[in-house]
Formats: sequence, structure tokens, C-alpha cells
Amino acid sequence: MTKDQQACLKLPSGFCFDYANLYGEGKVTAGDVTALAARIAAAHAAVEHLRRTGQVRGHLSKDGLPEKVLFPQLPYIEEGNLNSPASIARLKAFGQSLRYKVDAVVSFGIGGSYLGNKVLFDVHCGEFWNYKPVEARSGYPKLHFSGNNIDPRRTQELIEHLVAEAKAKTAQGGSNDKYKVTLIVISKSGSTIDTMATFMVVYEALQRQAPLIAVDVVAVTDPAEGAGETLLHRLARQHGWPMFSVPDGVGGRFSVFSEVGLVTAACIGFDIDAFLAGARAMDEACQSGDIWRNPAMLNAVLKFIAAEKYGRDIEVFMPYGDYLKSVAEWYVQLLAESLGKRYDRDGREVFYGRTPIVAVGTTDMHAQTQQHQDGKKDKVVQFVKIADWEGDPIIPDAFPGEDKLSAIAGITMGQALEAARSANAEALASDGRFNATFVLPRLNAFHLGELLYLLALSVAYEGELANVDAFDQPGVEAYKRIMGTKLVALKKQI
Repeated sequence: MTKDQQACLKLPSGFCFDYANLYGEGKVTAGDVTALAARIAAAHAAVEHLRRTGQVRGHLSKDGLPEKVLFPQLPYIEEGNLNSPASIARLKAFGQSLRYKVDAVVSFGIGGSYLGNKVLFDVHCGEFWNYKPVEARSGYPKLHFSGNNIDPRRTQELIEHLVAEAKAKTAQGGSNDKYKVTLIVISKSGSTIDTMATFMVVYEALQRQAPLIAVDVVAVTDPAEGAGETLLHRLARQHGWPMFSVPDGVGGRFSVFSEVGLVTAACIGFDIDAFLAGARAMDEACQSGDIWRNPAMLNAVLKFIAAEKYGRDIEVFMPYGDYLKSVAEWYVQLLAESLGKRYDRDGREVFYGRTPIVAVGTTDMHAQTQQHQDGKKDKVVQFVKIADWEGDPIIPDAFPGEDKLSAIAGITMGQALEAARSANAEALASDGRFNATFVLPRLNAFHLGELLYLLALSVAYEGELANVDAFDQPGVEAYKRIMGTKLVALKKQI
């Protein structure tokens, strides 16, 4: 079977990249790909060099110093790696130490210190985790997220909620039965304003609730000691807080595979080994120099051409599944920070990058699809499909006298969901509107690892194709400078 007939790159795990509606006549063509052959080969060589050495041509830290890029190392649990057997064992031990002992964890982080963690929580726990009894959570604590916005109302309500739960527990179990909260504060420097401001408000408020509430803190920060010690590292050392690492060489948007994300995984009993095994399997699949066998390179090439030649410079990331919305939100940061660049490596002003948009099927078929179908032809719609749902209710014939409702009776909800997705894809394709589908055999830790790692590696490939640095983010420094000045001015007015 030729690549044109197949139009689906399927891995041994069953993971599939279906690009039939993105490649072929009237779409990105074989000629387009052939014309880019030399640049594709160079991009693959650069990514292989990155994988072997951590070196990316021209990449500097925000301080202007040479900096390695080490995220491709993360799937491999090996001595001397960022994820070592000892570090993974310590994470698992931390998770076990919470079981049946800690009532609630609050995770404070923003950007990559929040978005990836929320993905792991949503996929593993779902919406109703915090409503389940402790036995149904296998003893793992409830988990809340904060610090991802400086929101006064929500922060106050979180404090009130924890206090109310503590009072309810005390009323049931006696005055000596303390409510235990672990605060996990994630910041490489400890000066992340959004995260630290919210953490300090919650920390102080809960401290005032002693002895009703017992508070512990865990810091996830830069591990450097001595002269290079960060603010948060110093606070942790002074207060005796346990610490995990925000590793050097791993930007926040890639950090879900590091202790930054895995600390959340440990708190909820998420399968860390399977998650990293999925990322590792994807990395191994993407070492092929054959574009038609390398899903990350193929994804990058087709979308690069779609944008540069055909003007499809918006990417709608549209998973079909409620608990995958956070994957789309994580991808927004990954794509925007990695590829939204004013200058290329040669200093030329290029204003490169696709604009990412979050959508969820079928929800946004009733909200955004009108624009996708009839608006400007400036989009690639990237679907995510789950092939086999664990627990897939059959739609009953609850009202047999109603023909329109009886017509959908007898099929599963998963089948109905897929009928909606495939209809959307077909309708878009019939009007020359580019779309593609990532197919996960099941929604589990392994296949989630495959998907997230494919997307992470794809931006590395596309950065090379576009000749931009996919690993810096100079644009965010502009607002930080202005915000810092405004905060200083506010402080003077107090």
C-alpha cells in the first residue's frame, strides 16, 4: 500500500495519525513534500543532533547564555538522566506517603507548571474525583489547582472550601482528627508572581486555621544550591520543605514528562511508568528519517506546508472527549510559545507561527463549526479520537413512541460520538478545508504519553523547518517588564 492510498501512519501500539484530509489532491500534495525534501532532511538531522547532544543551533537562555534542550531525554528512566530510577522511586514514595494521611493537595503553578498537570488529573481522575469517598480514590487525596491566575474570588472560595471541609471532618471524627493539606508550589525561580502571590495568600490563611488544619508544603523548583540558589529553593531549605526539581534544559511547556508534572501524577496514583513508556515508544518511532514512518516529522511538515503555501495558519485542536479539553489547552501553550516568533535565526523579521484554538467535540460543533465550515479557509482542524472507550453506555430506547429518539437507540455513546466526528471531518474535507485525526486506541497513560510527546517533538521539527528557535519565548518578557513596574508603583501607594 502506498502512502497516498494509506494516508494513515499507524504505530505498533495502535496509535494512528490519519492525514487523509490533509494530504493529497486539493490539499498538501506529494509535490509540495518533495520540493521540501532538502529542508526536511536538514530538520531531521537537527532533531537527531538535539536528541544526542541537547544542542539546538543558536538557542540561548533568557539570560543570553548557551542552554541545552533536554526534553527528549525525559522518556528514558536511566542513571544520570533527569528521570532516573531513584527519582521515579522517590516520586512514587511521595505519592504513597499521602495515601489515607492527607485530605487535600493544592497544586500552585502557571503555564507549563499547571497545564500539563491538569491534563494528567483530567485523564486519570475526571470531574468527580474530589466528590468520591477516600476508598474510591484508593486513599489518594483530593486535588485542587490554584496559582494559575491571580483571581481574588476563586482564591478566597478555595480557602473557605478547605476550612469548611476541615470543620466537617472535625465534627465527624473528634477534635484531634486534623484536616491535613499539602501545598505543592511549582516555580523554577520562586518569583513567578501569579503562583507565589496565590500560594502566600492560601498558605497564610490555612496557617491561621491551626490546629483545625495541618499544613505541609512541597516545593518544585530549580535544584541549584549555593550561589545559584533560587528564592523558592531558599525558602524550602529554611523551612525544611521537601523539594522536587524543575530541571534545567526543560521549558515549562515540555515539563509534563519531568518531576514538574509527575509530582501531580504521584499524588493521584497515575501510572508514571506507562506514561513515560508511551512517550518513549513515540520517541523511538520518530527516529526514522523516512517522513512517512515518523509521525512527529510528518505532522510538522504537513502543517508547515499547509500554513506557508496554503495560508492555513490557524490550528483548531479539537479532541472528542470532555476530559481531553485540557490537552487542547496544554497544546495552545506548546504551539504558541514554541513557534510564535517575530524573528528567525538569521535575525529576519518573519512573524511566524499558527494561532492555536481550543475546541471540543461535540460541544463546539454547536459553537465553532459554523466558522470552520463557512468562514475563511485559514485553518487546519486537528481532531483527537478515542477508538475504544472504557465504559461505553448503549443509548436506550427510553421513549419508544418518539421515532427521532428511537432512531439513535441501540448504538453506544462512543459510536455516536465518532459518527459526529467523522461527519465533521467529511464535511470540512468536502469543501477543501484541511483536517487530520490522531487516533488513540484507548484513553490511558500510555497512549496519552504517545500523544503529548508527538506534539512536543513536532514543534522541534517545525522550528527547524521555519528556521526559528522553538525553545525560547522572548515575547513574554515585554509584559513582565511592564507588569513589574506597575507592581512597584502599587507598592509605593500602600
